[in-house]
Amino acid sequence: MITLRIGGFQKNSLIDFPGTIACVVFTMGCNFRCPYCHNPALVSGPVTGTGHHDVEEIFSFISSRKDLIDGVVITGGEPCLQPDLVPFISRIKDMGLAVKLDSNGSRPEVLAHLLDMDLVDYVAMDIKTDFNLYPDIIKTSLTVDAIEESMNVIMAKAPAYEFRTTCVRPFITEEIMEKICRRIMGAQKYVLQKCSKNVQMLDPHFSRQADRFFSDLEIQGLKAIAQKTVKTVIIR
Repeated sequence: MITLRIGGFQKNSLIDFPGTIACVVFTMGCNFRCPYCHNPALVSGPVTGTGHHDVEEIFSFISSRKDLIDGVVITGGEPCLQPDLVPFISRIKDMGLAVKLDSNGSRPEVLAHLLDMDLVDYVAMDIKTDFNLYPDIIKTSLTVDAIEESMNVIMAKAPAYEFRTTCVRPFITEEIMEKICRRIMGAQKYVLQKCSKNVQMLDPHFSRQADRFFSDLEIQGLKAIAQKTVKTVIIR
């Protein structure tokens, strides 16, 4: 029996999996505590235990819609913390559907295993900031070597991928953007995401400082920096 702690399920999405009509599975639990996280209810819960959605009911729905959808997005939380992630994805792949996985890059061994087994068709990995500043964001212990290893695994093995950064001060500046882009030089795709002020955040006080947020013009400036080293840069 497959156990996956699912905190949310979106039956249809045209934007979460590039070029693919997909449903979205939101796993619970995360090993990061980013203050601007937009999914605080998912992040704060434990990884294991009973989720809000029955796994078999999710499989049943996906099976009933497999002629209408092309893929499944697995996001979180941090999906790579889920003990039954591999059998869950294997069952989706057995239905003939593509899989996109969103990850914070903290479990490179899981990413490598999934990619070696041809279980993931698209990987989206968050890059929070320059490696030296990670402890200021995630608020938990992590060897930042894992982040770099995940980057390397994805660039070497993923059939398709994107790196993405939520642009918010003080974790992103022009100097920090240059450092990030040197680390992912030659990457297929880099997505710069504007941090929204008007959403629930893990740290509700974070959004009260107006100078944390970038204007459209400032985001364009960050994009220009990234375009020097990355093949495709988009703003989302």
